[in-house]
Formats: sequence, structure tokens, C-alpha cells
Amino acid sequence: MKKIKFLSLPLLLLVFITSCSSVRVLSDYDQKANFNEYTSYAFYKTGIDKAQISDLDKKRILRAIETEMSSRGFVKSENPDLLVSIFTKEQERVDVYTNNYGWGGAWGWGYNPWAWGPGFGWGGSTVSASTQGSLYIDLIDNKTNELVWQGKGEGTLQSTSDVAKKEERIKQFVSQILQQYPPNAIASK
Repeated sequence: MKKIKFLSLPLLLLVFITSCSSVRVLSDYDQKANFNEYTSYAFYKTGIDKAQISDLDKKRILRAIETEMSSRGFVKSENPDLLVSIFTKEQERVDVYTNNYGWGGAWGWGYNPWAWGPGFGWGGSTVSASTQGSLYIDLIDNKTNELVWQGKGEGTLQSTSDVAKKEERIKQFVSQILQQYPPNAIASK
């Protein structure tokens, strides 16, 4: 019985680590918009300036969007079909894990020679803090000035001084969000 508990612990840690690295993605769109008409884009500076993140992270997000849009055949233009805006939200998340595994924890006397006498045990709690972040990417029809598509990615953002890891995480967020665009492609999958 104890062997199962100890074998399941590494599996649980693997699931936890994997779940922390995933990005949950949602998208919504205007059903009346003709997404085949959109071939060019530009960044909507007014909206991007309001995003409450560092200028360095804004640049990372915009570079990742440029890469993704280019890979989908879009061209950056002075007279674009779409305006791209971003905004972010973040929330601190605190998880407390209680460890109840141990050698006993009960006091008393018994017949079994290995369980005879006072018991002893170990336990404790582990506290983990992380930032749960959301990145929204809005696509606005430049002619009508109306939102036609919005993608949202949610996931955990580790505080790290490793710029390469931060850049990779931002690329992952943007890529997974824009996989939902255009919505007609999603319906045909």
C-alpha cells in the first residue's frame, strides 16, 4: 500500500509541472466578419500603450505577434485591414500543500513489535507563489473600428531573471492564442 503512495507522488509532481507550463486559450469573434478579407495589419499604439506591463515585455509580445502574423501570410502595413491591440491582467496565486506522509503520528501501545510504543512522524506544509497571467490579443477592423476577434491566453508566469526563458514563455502564449485565428479554420478542423 505504501509503495503505491510513493510511486504516485512523482506522477503527481509531473502532472503539476506540466499543468503549470500549459496555456489555457479562449477566443471569441464577430460571426458577421469576413476573415478572408483581412491580409494586412498594424499595431494599435493607443491600446498597446495602456497595457500595464514593462516596455520590454511589450516589445517581446509584439515581436512574437509579428512572427505569428507573418507566418500566416499577413503583412505589416501603413493602411492595414486589421489593428492589433493587446492588454494584460495578472493575479498572484498562492498554493499551500500539506504533507501528511510519515512513520506514524499516533501515540499508544500495540501487539505488533514494529508498531509498539509511541509513534513519531513528519509532515508540514509547502507554500508556493506564482503569478497567474492573462494576455489578450484584440484584432480590430480598421474600416469599421470594431473588434472582430479576441484571443485570450491564461497561464502561470514564473518570475525569472533568465531573459531567454521569459522570451520563450511569451512566444508560447502568443503562438497558442493565435492558433485560434482565423475562426473559420478552427471550425474546419
